[in-house]
Amino acid sequence: MLASFFLLLLCGLLGGCVLSVCPSVCSCSGGHRDADCSSRGLTKLPRGLQHNIRFLNLSFNSLQVLGGELGHYAQLRSLDLSFNHLESLPPVLPRSLWDIKASWNHLRSLDKNDTAFHWNLKQLDLSHNELERIVFINNTLLSVKSLNLSHNRFWTVPTNMPQNLESIDLSFNYLVQILPGSLDRLPRLVKLYLHANHFSSLTGGVFDKLTALETITLGDNPWACEEENITGILQWAEKTGATVLGCPCFTRPVCGQNHLATRDGEPEPAPLTEETLWVNSRGEGYDDVSTSRTIMVTSTYEENPSLYQTGLLVWTSSTKSHSVSEDTSTVKPKMASSVSNAQTVEPQMKIVTLNFLLCTIATSIWQEGGVTIFGQKWPLPESVIATKIFIYFFLQINAELIKSSQTY
Repeated sequence: MLASFFLLLLCGLLGGCVLSVCPSVCSCSGGHRDADCSSRGLTKLPRGLQHNIRFLNLSFNSLQVLGGELGHYAQLRSLDLSFNHLESLPPVLPRSLWDIKASWNHLRSLDKNDTAFHWNLKQLDLSHNELERIVFINNTLLSVKSLNLSHNRFWTVPTNMPQNLESIDLSFNYLVQILPGSLDRLPRLVKLYLHANHFSSLTGGVFDKLTALETITLGDNPWACEEENITGILQWAEKTGATVLGCPCFTRPVCGQNHLATRDGEPEPAPLTEETLWVNSRGEGYDDVSTSRTIMVTSTYEENPSLYQTGLLVWTSSTKSHSVSEDTSTVKPKMASSVSNAQTVEPQMKIVTLNFLLCTIATSIWQEGGVTIFGQKWPLPESVIATKIFIYFFLQINAELIKSSQTY
């Protein structure tokens, strides 16, 4: 009976180990809950991902279509789909998501159903796509703080944007107008990036409801400075409490009532979006290429916007994208914090436990002359065969545990 008990316990442990095996095309950490499947040439979602994964990196692959498979991962927090060939977001995404990166794809539109039920979403990066239209529903995406729509094909500022947004990046589009009321329901907006668009004028009072605004970029737009309707935006830029980078009509690089606020004698830069550091299975961190590249360009713009207006740095446009003539290489990887000791010890404890159970089972089988399972006595020869089968599975799982323990 003792051997039977240990056999059942061993089966439970083996089954649990099998469920946590990482797909061969990915590298996993954090108890296999953080899966890095980037740069693997994938054309579909890899099989064998643990059901309770938290972070999934599918960037730099060849994904064109993703069905509803991702909807099964109900604990997924961060999803990176950047640098693929997607023309639309997956139709079913977990509502548990906090962060979605889908930059550098071929997205053409975002329908209201794509984001209607993502109450927990905090950051949405859809930059470097082909978006011309995006539809938001009122009172949805209430947790979103950062929205990056730069380097797309918008002609007008989207309406019904999430009302709790703190940062919006619409730079490097084809914007020519802001419809009345489009920005009226954004009382918490702190940063608004509108540089490198096609604005020639703006309706007076279009920014009046942005009471929390601290930074706005308006440079590199073809302002019609000789027209009478430019007066309203010029007066607003001078009187606003926000810092205006790239004043319209080249009046000066920085204007606004707070433009003299400094930190250690230098203008205080405001990053484009919060950098999200991806941690791979080797404990190394690296920034998404599009994020780091855009942050570098925008930070340079914020620190010295006059460079972009005097011709020292020249923005060039094409039918699909904008680029900057200055070298914008990827930010050097950062080292992430080390994994806790508890995560390091866990695989080692499983190895010790499995070895102990195997020795106990073998001893019990030989002492009792067989093994009893569910009330039926197995004689010694059959028990030997069963033992060999368990030993085979044991060795396989033992190898996986040793491999996983070395990744920490």
